[in-house]
Amino acid sequence: MSVAIIDSGGANIASLRAALGRLGADSVVTTDHEVIRRAPRVLLPGVGNAHSAMAKLRGAGLDRLIPALKQPLLGICLGMQILFERSAEGPAACLGVIPGAIDKLESAPGKPVPHMGWNQFTQVRPDALLDGVTSLDHVYFVHSFAAPTSSATVAITDYGVAFTAVARRDNFCGTQFHPERSGVVGARILANFLKEPV
Repeated sequence: MSVAIIDSGGANIASLRAALGRLGADSVVTTDHEVIRRAPRVLLPGVGNAHSAMAKLRGAGLDRLIPALKQPLLGICLGMQILFERSAEGPAACLGVIPGAIDKLESAPGKPVPHMGWNQFTQVRPDALLDGVTSLDHVYFVHSFAAPTSSATVAITDYGVAFTAVARRDNFCGTQFHPERSGVVGARILANFLKEPV
């Protein structure tokens, strides 16, 4: 098993497993603490809202396990958001492994919320997760909440306001977009994650 996918109740798990499979990575969807601890890499996907996702993680005791993990962990979309300390969505107290809070995106002329579709991002500091990816590339977003830019920001996207598109703190990283739905570019990002040293 190459990757443990934490079962946080998201609806994107089948497409994520398929994307990993195309890269030659086997995966298991689980809430089992021992399986997650032993996994070389961990994915935290999420579709839905922060309050319900955190309730599910707390119910399984995963709110205590996840922050203690030492192997590479990638949060995707809501999975990235709940790595932060708190979210306005709910509101919810989150996992707290990345400092900061998630805010609601504000709609503007030509910028409806949710932010849904293809957009670009700009890397603001080097990170192996984005090796081989450029600011000309497009990735797929679906979200109404986002992390402001901070010291954890690796890449930003502008949607009326700049928000964190990619974040990292130590072994914890996250993408606001869905790499499993982002074609060749997303596959490259997932492949980079699979190469992260354990």
